[in-house]
Amino acid sequence: MWTTLAYITLAIYVIALLYITAYCLLQFHLLYYYKRFNWTNKNLQYLKANANEKLPFVTIQLPIFNEMYVVERLVDKIVEFDYPKDKFEIHILDDSIDETVEISRRKVEEYKAKGFNIEMFHRTDRKGFKAGALKEAMVHAKGEFIAIFDADFLPRKDFLLSTIPYFKNEEIGVVQTRWEHINQNYSMLTRLQAMQLNVHFTVEQLGRQAGNCLLQFNGTAGVWRRQTIEDAGGWEADTLTEDLDLSYRAQLKGWKIIYLEKFGSPAELPAEMNGLKSQQFRWMKGGAENARKLLPVVWRSELTLSKKMHATGHLMASGVFLFVFLAGVFSVPLMFALQVVGVDTDFMKYFLLATLSVTLVYYVANVQAELHKESYLKMLFKFIFLFPVFLALSMGLSLHNSIAVIQGYIGKKSPFIRTPKFNIQGLRDSFKKQNYLATKLPMTTIFEGVLAIYFLFGIIAGIYLQNNPFFYFHILLMLGYGTICFYSIRHLGYK
Repeated sequence: MWTTLAYITLAIYVIALLYITAYCLLQFHLLYYYKRFNWTNKNLQYLKANANEKLPFVTIQLPIFNEMYVVERLVDKIVEFDYPKDKFEIHILDDSIDETVEISRRKVEEYKAKGFNIEMFHRTDRKGFKAGALKEAMVHAKGEFIAIFDADFLPRKDFLLSTIPYFKNEEIGVVQTRWEHINQNYSMLTRLQAMQLNVHFTVEQLGRQAGNCLLQFNGTAGVWRRQTIEDAGGWEADTLTEDLDLSYRAQLKGWKIIYLEKFGSPAELPAEMNGLKSQQFRWMKGGAENARKLLPVVWRSELTLSKKMHATGHLMASGVFLFVFLAGVFSVPLMFALQVVGVDTDFMKYFLLATLSVTLVYYVANVQAELHKESYLKMLFKFIFLFPVFLALSMGLSLHNSIAVIQGYIGKKSPFIRTPKFNIQGLRDSFKKQNYLATKLPMTTIFEGVLAIYFLFGIIAGIYLQNNPFFYFHILLMLGYGTICFYSIRHLGYK
């Protein structure tokens, strides 16, 4: 019996490592595409229109829900666009149920009086959440192109002049810009988020574009050709990441997405743990829902095998957290199982390739990419310190994200939970005592604390068994789960 259980434990652990390794190798392949593109396009010039030339009419949609701290600054930034005033309209799609509605209404009145074409559309049922708001607003949109911004963005004034020219190519359906982080240095939490997002907005997005793979519109800071939205079937609310869903449906129809790595659109990162967790839950569950919905379509399509494999890796990327969770949990009994079956831990060295691959990807995105304003040495020292902390945080989120992934794969429905933003830009800003903070302690947080204790036991057991290969792994897991649990409790709002 014990031998059978030992082999089952070993098998689960190896399967988890194989999945993680496959994911990391696909990331490394994107890194190859990314480096090759940058090497062969060193002098690439981005397009930019002149405000005096003939320009198309654009509708700017701002989907809002309970954003009392940031909606004003968003609208103030939009009206600063250097695009001709008679060539764009602003639609605030406000589904709020708090004082945000009155703030939005005041901004509309203020800028209407200044001659801007601006309207607010307020829904009370939130049917379809963000996707529903975007879908219903299309009947009011007069633009040939649709620019979309979430409430936490502060777009540059030349945004439209720098994106609209790409649509002269009639195959282009979407232009997506890179997210920048206005509060990256606010805390350790925001620094670690920036580290992960920098990978997506360098190696992943540009790598997929360079490899002629399917990429995505990121829900904000981009522009759609109206015809593309309509041809792809419009916004659908059957997943929590409607942006990824429509992106794939559009590309499977033959439309192309252009990604502008060197044009940044500043935005605010979640400054507190529970906001980050709600964002992660939506992204991970939405990714799994889209995998369930779109993978059969992808594999029935006429895409090349390479494109299908990368699309599969992209759509199933959130699943890596489930296997990180399994690898962590089963690593403790595995120390005892290996002694029962007499298997040496030397087999694990073959999976170090995954660690090396992901380290190189994050190094390039956060140190070597030509987007950072600090010196190379400063970025390198920061990376050496932050990357192990990032790994610990990612492992600590794996329980929370695994629940999201499982719910997505089995088709369990849940509402679109927005990520609260508090106008956090500088070190003196604070989210404490603000509205929108979570006030209930979920069971997941309690289990995260239990897992921190579980991996402390794993460290002690490893020392006792003289099983060194798992020592640092269990330290990262203990610190990761412990940190996630601690800050989830500390950042609760009590009123």
